[in-house]
Amino acid sequence: MIGRFEPVLKPPSGDADQRSVAVYAYNAINALGLELDGTITAPDVTGALEQLRQKGLLAQQIDELREASASGSASSGVFKGVSSKSLQIFSRQFATMIEAGLNVVSALVILEQQTTDKVLSQVITQLREDVERGLLLSEAMARHSKVFSRLYVAMVEAGEAAGILDIVLDRVAIQMDKEQKIKSRVKGAMVYPTIVFIFATIVLNGMLLFLVPVFVKIFASLNGQLPTLTLYVVKVSLLLRGYWYIIFPFWGIVAFGFIKGRRTEKGRQIWDRTRLRLPVKIGDTIRKITVARFARTLSTLVAAGVDIIKALEITAQASGNWVVENALADVRDRVREGASIAQPLVENDVFPPMVSQMVKVGEETGELDKMLGKIADFYEEEVDTAIAALSSIIEPLMMLGVGVVVGLIVIAMYLPMFKMLQLVH
Repeated sequence: MIGRFEPVLKPPSGDADQRSVAVYAYNAINALGLELDGTITAPDVTGALEQLRQKGLLAQQIDELREASASGSASSGVFKGVSSKSLQIFSRQFATMIEAGLNVVSALVILEQQTTDKVLSQVITQLREDVERGLLLSEAMARHSKVFSRLYVAMVEAGEAAGILDIVLDRVAIQMDKEQKIKSRVKGAMVYPTIVFIFATIVLNGMLLFLVPVFVKIFASLNGQLPTLTLYVVKVSLLLRGYWYIIFPFWGIVAFGFIKGRRTEKGRQIWDRTRLRLPVKIGDTIRKITVARFARTLSTLVAAGVDIIKALEITAQASGNWVVENALADVRDRVREGASIAQPLVENDVFPPMVSQMVKVGEETGELDKMLGKIADFYEEEVDTAIAALSSIIEPLMMLGVGVVVGLIVIAMYLPMFKMLQLVH
């Protein structure tokens, strides 16, 4: 017989993520009349009883063991450094084990032993412990926000609800693989221009600091009657040599301020707008990357069975660009009011016309996830082509820029030499 339980009242907290929960030991009877013992995590006794009821268990006895933070020992700030590749392998292995008929706890035990990533191994250990205490896998993952993104957690939650956790985990792995490929392409395209820029900066500063002063001593015999170009180069060299301890820290502060400014809400808005308008097809390439990410993320969420309003909200947060995030927030509000997804996309110039047209077809045919997947495939191919075109434009421009700057300095140094030869003759 179940006794009366008084819920353990906790004072309200301003931070929902830091609310208190407790671990309860229970003795319960299942539908077959068998007695079961275990532990469960809940905010109070009432919550614990409700969780047991949902599991089909009738509690006979329930006792509080200890109190714990809802963020637990695995708070979002503890675990860092889990690579995308490790998480992708974890997802695929997890999906395979669930598909083979293993329960979540057994799969986590095996993954805990197999993973070579020490940080991920600790996370899996705490996932297993949380699941054993009665939390859903999605709830346990939500406590590790530095490791599992909101997209990941939402998909696992949908998979648990629909009973297709293995399929969802496999889709998560595919999503991560697609995103990683795009990032690799972008990084690969930026390697050469970055190296050229750093090399050019070092060479330019080296010439101004050490080469130009040597020529200045030679030019002293001309009594300051130097060509205009040479005078400018000499002045820049003298300025750099005389105030290097101000100039170099100044540029360091500018770079630091730019990075910090981008992290503010206003700075992020300005930077994200600017990125989409950059010339030499840079802005166009960034737009294609953003659209591909939007379509792939929304396709994955819709296919997993996530509610469309929630899917749009998560997709907006995962877009990586404030302009697109703001546009998707408007789309979400319009859809909540009863509009189709395609209509607000048509009215927003952030998304190309093809996107809204294909989304409209997907809604009408009931295959929105497949249509979004095709959009993502198309724009991922477009990203490849755009990055190749961008590289073919930027690399010659960088080389031309380096050649012009170095050439001007060399010419500026040799012009007085020609003047000295004329005086000798």
